Amino acid sequence: MESGRSGEGRMAPPAWLTAGLRPAPAPVPWAAAARAALALSLPLAAGLALDRPVEGALVSMGALSGVIGDTADAYRMRVFNIAVPQLFGALGVTLGALVFGHGWLAVATLTLVALVSGMISSIGAVASASGLLLLLNAVVGAGLPMPAPWWKAPVLLTLGGLVVLALTLLGWPLRRAAPERAAVAATYRTVAELYEAAGSAAYEEKRHAVTASLNQSYDLILARRTRQHGRTSSLARLLAQLNVLIPLLEAAPAADLRARLYGPLPPAVAATVRELADAVESGRTDRTEPALPPSTRPAEKAVEHALRHAVTVVHEAEPDLHNVDDRLGRPASLTVRARRAARTMLLSEPSWRYGLRLALCIGLAQALVSLIAVPRSYWVALTVTFVMKPDFGSVFSRAVLRAVGTCLGLVSAALVLAEVPRGWWDVPVMAVLAALIPVFSAKGYAFQTAAVTPVILLLSDALNQQGFDLVLPRLYDSLIGCCIALVAGYLLWPESWHSRIGDRLADAVADSAAYVDRAFRPDADADSGRLRARRKLYRDLSAVRSEFQRALTEPPPTGTRAAAWWPLAIAVERIVDATTAARIRVAHGAPPPDPAEVTEVARELRELADGLRASETLVAVRTELPGDEDGVLAPLRQEVRAARAIAGPELPPDGP
Repeated sequence: MESGRSGEGRMAPPAWLTAGLRPAPAPVPWAAAARAALALSLPLAAGLALDRPVEGALVSMGALSGVIGDTADAYRMRVFNIAVPQLFGALGVTLGALVFGHGWLAVATLTLVALVSGMISSIGAVASASGLLLLLNAVVGAGLPMPAPWWKAPVLLTLGGLVVLALTLLGWPLRRAAPERAAVAATYRTVAELYEAAGSAAYEEKRHAVTASLNQSYDLILARRTRQHGRTSSLARLLAQLNVLIPLLEAAPAADLRARLYGPLPPAVAATVRELADAVESGRTDRTEPALPPSTRPAEKAVEHALRHAVTVVHEAEPDLHNVDDRLGRPASLTVRARRAARTMLLSEPSWRYGLRLALCIGLAQALVSLIAVPRSYWVALTVTFVMKPDFGSVFSRAVLRAVGTCLGLVSAALVLAEVPRGWWDVPVMAVLAALIPVFSAKGYAFQTAAVTPVILLLSDALNQQGFDLVLPRLYDSLIGCCIALVAGYLLWPESWHSRIGDRLADAVADSAAYVDRAFRPDADADSGRLRARRKLYRDLSAVRSEFQRALTEPPPTGTRAAAWWPLAIAVERIVDATTAARIRVAHGAPPPDPAEVTEVARELRELADGLRASETLVAVRTELPGDEDGVLAPLRQEVRAARAIAGPELPPDGP
């Protein structure tokens, strides 16, 4: 019997694969569910009332794109994430409709659109969503007959997205803290309880509670990161707020010893941490200096320095990475931002690589359906588009999960199309199915696909009136699309299964050390080189973050390694930001740092880079980095301490 159970274990699917098929723990987004139900069912009802069911279905299809794309936390970014992609979607459906029924011209046009869609994804989150909608609507326009005149379809699709935007803005006064933010705030409160327990018998119990809470917050943010469409600064900011707790936790043992010898810590310490928890949970950025008593002992100074640095990080405004010049100073002009975006798209190697992969897969999909009579052929390219979106995660995982999700979705779709009469019954059915989209999207990609599939089929039936005959062709086309993506978009590209995230992160750390050295040289000739180095470093860090976004959902060892190393990637970004801020302070009259202090910081970073190249495992390293705590490099040293507490070179077994 023992051997039988062992054999069954060997036959079981690997954990990294089944993880995507387990629903992620997430609360029900009631507001998003209600918004989706209204946005998709009201246009159908209006179309039926006006005897224009096709026009109503097109508005609902545009609303579906808005519901799927509404993934940002901040309302300002939600406006951009919904509104801007709709313009690209209008352009896409226009291009697709122009080549509808034109065979190889349609193949060439969609291949070119796919190239552009993949390339603009490297610019940022909004551009990524715009590229997705550009290609999706182009595929739909080239595969389905659109109502005349030519402008009607793009206008109706855009109207659907604007309906979602209007409903989203109605919920602004009722917005609540995101679960990730609430978890980080709870971790801060456990740290406050830890400092209150310093010197007492409850200290060890509170320390274990902090560890559990910290692990839970990291897991929650990383799980959200693997589901997040595109890139977002909100999760990076939350991760920075978690990272900044590490110096406080490092100072806690010394604070506990000090409390045992000299009495309890000042109540202001725990009170300040609780105020930070409230600021994290509410997203508040109005900074107030903590009312801490003077520090006289080393342990008290360590707590004070870590606490003041946490205050600075927590109250930082969320950076708008697309709208500031080098992340500091006033917003860059529209011309500068447009030129920068064009340069990123045209001169970036990942931009061309992702664009070519997507174009190859779309070209193959369209060529296949042009040569072979495939029912509902546009579903093949639609599947490839969703699976191959390069900044949405692992192509392999998404292909497998989409195939599974499609099969699950077809069960409910078959019931709806076979049993529910067409007409006014479509409205309540659509309301129920649409409400499930945000609920299931929070559970994982396979569940999102299962929820979206019946909605798209119901809308397609409103346009084509084919009923149950859509079900099986939808399955065949999806499986064909998944196979094309796996072969032409994954297996043919060695980088798909040989990620270099460790080497790239080590290079970024080494470049950060060089930037620290260069930033504080007194010679004027270093200015131009410093500016070039800074811009290159920020571009490289953006590429590293994009690589982590993809690697987080790859099979092991890539996925597990990326999950462990992503907090360090955010810490490195903060080191570069702190270096830039210190350089600007010096340029505006602050006393320059001691050259020996600069050299020591750069040495710590180079040692960290060497350790990353030499080891597959992150090992925490304590570092003192002494220096003037009131000097210009004090924030930078705090960031380096936090990074070294996350990772350092692994010592050999016989090492000191």
